[in-house]
Amino acid sequence: MQILTIDFETYYDKQYSLSKYTTEEYIRHEDFEVIGVAVKLNDDSTQWYTGDKQGVDGFLRQFPWEDSVAIAHNAMFDMAILSWRFGIKPKRIADTLSMARALHSLEVGGSLKALTEHYGLGEKGTEVLNAIGKRREDFSEEDLISYGAYCVNDVELTYKLFGCFMKQRFPVSELNLIDLTLRMFTEPVLQVGRELLEDHLSEIQAMKAEWLAKAEVDRKQIMSNKQFAELLTLNGVTPPTKISPTTGKETFAFAKTDQNFRDLLEHDNPIIQVLVGARLGVKSTIEETRTQRFIDISRRGSLPIPLRYYAAHTGRWGGDDKVNMQNLPRTSILKSAILPPTGSVFVDVDSSQIEARTLAWLAQQYDLVEAFNRGDDVYRIMASAIYGKDESEITKDERFVGKTTILGAGYGMGHRKFQAQLKNFGVDLELDECERTIKVYRQTYREIPALWSHCNEALVAMMQDQQLAILDKVATVVGRKGIRLPNGLFLKYPNLRKHQDPDSGKVELVYDTKRGKAVIPNRIYGGKIVENICQALARIIIGYQMAQVAKRYRVVMTVHDAIGCIAPENEAEEAIEYVKECMKKRPVWAHDLPLDCEGSYGYSYGECK
Repeated sequence: MQILTIDFETYYDKQYSLSKYTTEEYIRHEDFEVIGVAVKLNDDSTQWYTGDKQGVDGFLRQFPWEDSVAIAHNAMFDMAILSWRFGIKPKRIADTLSMARALHSLEVGGSLKALTEHYGLGEKGTEVLNAIGKRREDFSEEDLISYGAYCVNDVELTYKLFGCFMKQRFPVSELNLIDLTLRMFTEPVLQVGRELLEDHLSEIQAMKAEWLAKAEVDRKQIMSNKQFAELLTLNGVTPPTKISPTTGKETFAFAKTDQNFRDLLEHDNPIIQVLVGARLGVKSTIEETRTQRFIDISRRGSLPIPLRYYAAHTGRWGGDDKVNMQNLPRTSILKSAILPPTGSVFVDVDSSQIEARTLAWLAQQYDLVEAFNRGDDVYRIMASAIYGKDESEITKDERFVGKTTILGAGYGMGHRKFQAQLKNFGVDLELDECERTIKVYRQTYREIPALWSHCNEALVAMMQDQQLAILDKVATVVGRKGIRLPNGLFLKYPNLRKHQDPDSGKVELVYDTKRGKAVIPNRIYGGKIVENICQALARIIIGYQMAQVAKRYRVVMTVHDAIGCIAPENEAEEAIEYVKECMKKRPVWAHDLPLDCEGSYGYSYGECK
């Protein structure tokens, strides 16, 4: 295939810009205007064009998009313009921003300026800063020439950057996933059930008014820690707690900086959202804002699914464009308002316990691997070991403790954190009992703590620029480059070093993460390395399975360990079986990994439970 590199320059002002609007809002807005566009075919000279929409359309259509890989830096923006405004859909899409997230997110960042400086490719211009508030007709001929040169330079830098990434043998499998991810946004097919959401919004606003009125009357009840905790408890939520740095004792975590408390703004129960919002001074609930955003999108067109490829250190996808599909509450009306096209069904299949299964396999804890393979209730087995009872005698609450242990204790979690985790689910367990439970887990599955120790050795190998296999052909330390994964990418730990905590005096290992201009040290240890590897492997598996599903059905989203696609309604049963088959398929590097899944189909995303 041929390569087409593209960059659009568009109108923006102080009120109408990508800092004020989402990408979807901005491109679909009535004020949208293309000032100009630059396109480079293969290694030919880059061409710049400026003119009205009809002229831009004619310029773009002279290029062979249907037989080309289209490249941009932040392709979600440029390819959405190409698709939504001009009806052009390239054969393949590549994105140097997405590639940079996989290769350099920790130590360099994702901006074209930072990346081109890192590779010594040239200098990015600043002419865009002078374009604020100027329509195409407001530019002088000289200014347009200057702006065109700026745009051409961006295209040349993007093309060179793509070449640098490909010289590093950026995995083809990952390029396929970038293409798949971007098309969820740039070529949307899902619809929004507007009437359902408009009714829901009215209910939210009426309920909010009622509860805010109550909150105003009972201000003491909102502001008193004790009374507010009682309010939460009455509504079925265990108040979050923390250890006070002043007293060293447990206290309520009701501050704006307490993440567990802020997370309640997204609770399934809108009443909880309102109560917490009133306490924090938040004027609107997350549910209200999201519902309004979905309604507004529905007025503009189909529902684009914005996902950030390689959003996390371990490669997981993340939410983007202020529409985070990754954390829609399970029972949210929003899910019921996400609809497949007419004549289709939505198919949603979720991997079962993929991290726990990957951990058991990676640690070579074969008894646990075999239990997963047989389809045994591993939570009940764990509870049986904890309570010294026959599996048939394990109660529902005891099984829940077993489940929390299996899903939480595999990365070196201590008994205090385990107690706090249980408490978040409304289970109070004495600290001594939590300590005993953690010991039972580690004694029952000894190969898992052994893996933590092995990964401590891996950290030492990284610092000493040595090689060490964590599991043959799966995860290998390649000196300071990091841990090579089976897809050819690396888990990186830049500037890994020893660090002495100034307060405790304890020596620990840290590595640097770049966030904007700030460099933040992160603590790392064997158990955390195991967590990183398991999450990265699980993500690679999901990506592999997504590519298999896409061979037959249109993949429209992925949420954590689940894959959503659409299929013709007359193929519904066939489609669900095909997707399940794909999600049980093991990659060649993990032929004995015990995978399983569950899922269903429906006439909305919400029906798939």
